[in-house]
Amino acid sequence: MIDIPMKSTVPFDKHTVASINQINVQRANSSNNITNINKSSRTKVHNQNNVKPPLPNIAIPPTNTAAQHTTQHVPSNPKGLNKPIPPLIYEIQKGQKVPLPINGSVKLKACIGWNVLNNNCDVDVSAFMLNASGKVLGDDWFVFYGQTQSPDNSTIFSDRSMQDREVISIDMTKLNPSVTKIVFVLTINEALEKRLNFSMIKDAYIRILTSSNNAELVSFKMTEYYSNVTSMMIGELYLYKGKWKFNAIGNGVARDLAGLCELYGVQVV
Repeated sequence: MIDIPMKSTVPFDKHTVASINQINVQRANSSNNITNINKSSRTKVHNQNNVKPPLPNIAIPPTNTAAQHTTQHVPSNPKGLNKPIPPLIYEIQKGQKVPLPINGSVKLKACIGWNVLNNNCDVDVSAFMLNASGKVLGDDWFVFYGQTQSPDNSTIFSDRSMQDREVISIDMTKLNPSVTKIVFVLTINEALEKRLNFSMIKDAYIRILTSSNNAELVSFKMTEYYSNVTSMMIGELYLYKGKWKFNAIGNGVARDLAGLCELYGVQVV
């Protein structure tokens, strides 16, 4: 079980939850127990520097290293400052799927960036590590600012990048063989409480690089932003017939981080 703060200033009631579920797009799965999640949500507290606290009370086995790498997360777009988009060399369009010219020994970086039209938008990146059934291997098999390393030590979150907002590094030599898909998701902090959505975001992109020489393998820049969406699946790496491919998704749902955890099989208390 994992305890995800809902970042809400007031508890959700059944009417709020119903309204959220009504605006899900792209046939997002609804949940039978989202009400229980909302009842157990806790208010997110910002310190004087507006620093996000790490995810508290992650229930994991003693040998797991994920919780040992938690860190406080400074908003990646402080004061709404724009950041130049780096060159996108092998750019593809939404819906395109391309094979990656890699072998099992390569180390990759998923470099993600964006800018905002509304300075209240604080965007976060998460990576969900899924099996062939589309679910996480366990409650701690996703990385983000509050859980910066996967249990197999293959996948690491970082918000320290000169060119991009946030980076997910993946060592394919360490990746658990049960992981057949890694989905990269953008969420807006406190979107539901502050009435924020992805029509207030621009310039969102993802580029997949090799860690050894920062050579781009593929990139995707979103062009569609939705006012009824608070989380966007920007892209994914997935295994197909023994080969890794990249899928430019660019679709979203009206869920926060806890809702996405639920969607991908993470048990939230």
